[in-house]
Amino acid sequence: MSVVDSPVMVEVNRRLLGKMLAGGMLGGSLLGPSALALAQEPKPTHVHPKPPANAPTISILVYSGMVLLDLAGPLSVFTIMGSLIQLIGKNLQPVTTDCGISVSPTHDLTTARKAADVFLIPGGTIGTIECMNDPAILDFVRAQGDAAKYVTSVCTGSLVLAAAGLLRGYRATSLWAVADLLPLMGAQHVDERVVVDRNRITAGGVTAGIDFGLMLAAKLTDERTAKRVQLTLEYAPQPPFHAGTPQDAGPELLAYTRGRRKGMDAAAANAARVAGKRLRV
Repeated sequence: MSVVDSPVMVEVNRRLLGKMLAGGMLGGSLLGPSALALAQEPKPTHVHPKPPANAPTISILVYSGMVLLDLAGPLSVFTIMGSLIQLIGKNLQPVTTDCGISVSPTHDLTTARKAADVFLIPGGTIGTIECMNDPAILDFVRAQGDAAKYVTSVCTGSLVLAAAGLLRGYRATSLWAVADLLPLMGAQHVDERVVVDRNRITAGGVTAGIDFGLMLAAKLTDERTAKRVQLTLEYAPQPPFHAGTPQDAGPELLAYTRGRRKGMDAAAANAARVAGKRLRV
């Protein structure tokens, strides 16, 4: 084996080799066949293929105070599935999340598409309360909800849908800590991980967003595609503890956790009562 075909040479940076070839700095005869092939191969990437023009359209409201995983879970599903996604903010300024990681909107309220296959609102209690009290956001949510094929939410995002009047007369769910506020705005609370009522699909807290995303992927495409996405994500949860619901957590842990949320849950209840009065529930 010649030097140019050695493992070391084969591992030479393909971008550097490509530049040298393109610039005429090296003749193909000076390189061994393995290295030459390496330089000419396209560099592998982790970017998903560009969705076709007829791919499902997904419009997602993003806002400061949002829980990142509420967005990232279903967003990963929709991206792998192959969707045309818009992240819509009140303006184009990056929004902060619970993790301190910012998300940059791709569109604002004025440039977002008017109708999508899916309109989604992620949760995040503090940011949710601000949305519930923001007339511009509520007007936008109402218009999007009236036009979308599926009107959806993860976690406390359902409180925003309800405050906009989009869950009145519908079965719905939310994060366990505030799900009992849904009836104040005309919705019927159902204690399930994902609730489907006609074209309204609401998911419980945070991690339920992946379940929701996979269910919706099957509706938008087919079951085989949804299963492919699940396998790609290796979504096969095996939690180390069984404390993910109030029933599993037990009364002591539940009371402790409620105590830590007391202030923001009270603010959410107040926002729900105000919305209920506005909606004349």
